[in-house]
Amino acid sequence: MIRLFKHYVPNAVLLLGLLDFLCLVAAAEFGWQYRLHEVGIEVEPIATRVPQLLSFAASMLLAMVAVGVYSASALTSLRFAAARLIVAVSLGTIFLSVLFFLVPAITFWRSNLLYAMAAAIVGLFLLRLLVGKTLGGQVFKRRVVVLGAGPRAARLKSLAQTPGSGFVVVGYVSMSEANRVIPEAIARDAIYNLADHVVLLNASEVVLALEERRNALPLKDLVRIKTTGVHVNEISTFLERETGRVDLDSVNPSWLIFSDGFSSGRMFSSMFKRLFDVTASTLLLVLMAPVILIAAIAVKLDSRGPAFYRQRRVGLYNQGFDIVKLRSMRTDAELAGQAVWAEKDDPRITRIGRLLRKTRVDELPQCWSVLKGEMSFVGPRPERPQFVDDLEQKLPYYAERHMVKPGITGWAQINYPYGASIEDARQKLEYDLYYAKNYSPFLDILILLQTVRVVLWPEGAR
Repeated sequence: MIRLFKHYVPNAVLLLGLLDFLCLVAAAEFGWQYRLHEVGIEVEPIATRVPQLLSFAASMLLAMVAVGVYSASALTSLRFAAARLIVAVSLGTIFLSVLFFLVPAITFWRSNLLYAMAAAIVGLFLLRLLVGKTLGGQVFKRRVVVLGAGPRAARLKSLAQTPGSGFVVVGYVSMSEANRVIPEAIARDAIYNLADHVVLLNASEVVLALEERRNALPLKDLVRIKTTGVHVNEISTFLERETGRVDLDSVNPSWLIFSDGFSSGRMFSSMFKRLFDVTASTLLLVLMAPVILIAAIAVKLDSRGPAFYRQRRVGLYNQGFDIVKLRSMRTDAELAGQAVWAEKDDPRITRIGRLLRKTRVDELPQCWSVLKGEMSFVGPRPERPQFVDDLEQKLPYYAERHMVKPGITGWAQINYPYGASIEDARQKLEYDLYYAKNYSPFLDILILLQTVRVVLWPEGAR
């Protein structure tokens, strides 16, 4: 994997993205030339239309990222990829059509755009047909040797077998017989030189997955492996990179203290985040005002009660604040005054409320909280005080999610369905800790783009 702005991007995804960009530039050039030949206009040198070609390719590529074209499912299923490609190119074309009226000098004519769109769909599909299996095959997977043969090693074995995994385990070394669950593991005593063994397996990485590290670290072996040029990682860092989560089962306080990250409070990051929040929330409130008004009227007509409601949430540094949302439940949803997890097909949700939740329109009034500085566009979802008190008792490091400003969308929201239990909260906490640890403006932009996918395919909405 390559780390871009503190976020890990698989090599296969990066290469496919580069090939896609070149394919999109070629499709744009085809559309331009075909249309000019059709109307009998002489084609000028390509240097005269570089802005148009780049605006087409960049817009399409961003749309592809937004709808999940580079997800594990898209890399392993040609049918899934084709469906997402059609949606992505359609969205990109709509955006470019709007851009044509705003900045016509850097965009295509609409007729050019139609031909370029068709060529892009064909070209991108053929590209995946030609190189898809290669990108998803063993060639681009890192070869890993696992030191350990217990439950932690078994987790790595299971992760390696999941579709879209970026690594393959080429060997297990049992450092002790205690808690051994990997039958094919080779005992350390049976290997004369561990560094040579790793080199012979052509491994690019060694992962330390010991059940008990106290007085058990094979320091001499690790030093020799490291000096051969093979990367050495321990399981918490490895799982963070591979899953996009901070794994609560393997992490310990010293790892959180000494690993890099948790720099969201730095001056540049904070200034960028706040400037974006103010600009985006102002624009969104102005542009979406008619939608919010129509939705509010629909809520009033659909059920008794106010169109909007306020609810107490826990924000930055455990400070409470009130969020404003369009009401999507009946007014008697919590008569006892106790916070209740939302359920699948929750009977408390109104007919209009179900539509508002599916489309995330009920979240739009929270832009006011973003404008005031109580929330950000991107960050962990703010929870209710009753839930926070309970979760802080049951989940380790839950309080640490409040070290960053809460958001309307976030890393957990785009990677995990709606959470309505302690276990769901645990899974989402792992994503929230990853976001807090690896925050960068690049990660914020990536999350905002992929929020489009969550809105278009709202599998987790309740």
